[in-house]
Amino acid sequence: MTVYEGSFTPPARPFRFALVIARFNDLVTEKLLSGCQDCLKRHGIDVDPAGTQVDYIWVPGSFEVPLVTRKLAVSGQYDAIICLGAVIRGQTPHFDFVAGEAAKGIAAIASQTGVPVIFGILTTDTMQQALERAGIKSNHGWGYAMNALEMASLMRAMAPLTTTK
Repeated sequence: MTVYEGSFTPPARPFRFALVIARFNDLVTEKLLSGCQDCLKRHGIDVDPAGTQVDYIWVPGSFEVPLVTRKLAVSGQYDAIICLGAVIRGQTPHFDFVAGEAAKGIAAIASQTGVPVIFGILTTDTMQQALERAGIKSNHGWGYAMNALEMASLMRAMAPLTTTK
């Protein structure tokens, strides 16, 4: 029996990540981005936008995240993609449509392409809840980056399973 698991130590061949960030609710998404960058940097990833390890793609809102994420995933250039956004409930059903479609789209991309896609879109009832998850109490951006690191490492470890004979 073989056991596969991800690692958080820097690999011999550097990882390459894409971060897709929604501009809508940027007060929240910029904080998530900051937490994400801090985690990646502390794990040996060069987060400089001019560098070669992380690409940053800004989209209008969370609804647009899956379209861009799919294009990135099928390019074959990334070990993992982190999707950051914030959908905050209002007084209309708009929240349900945006949050649901973003989640379905992101899940489908990971399943269809085999590229780890991290769902970092906060879905909260209030702005206060979103801010708490983006840095006031803890920054979920850090956790999203940890998930990406672990999944990228795991997928590399499992690479021999995908080769055909």
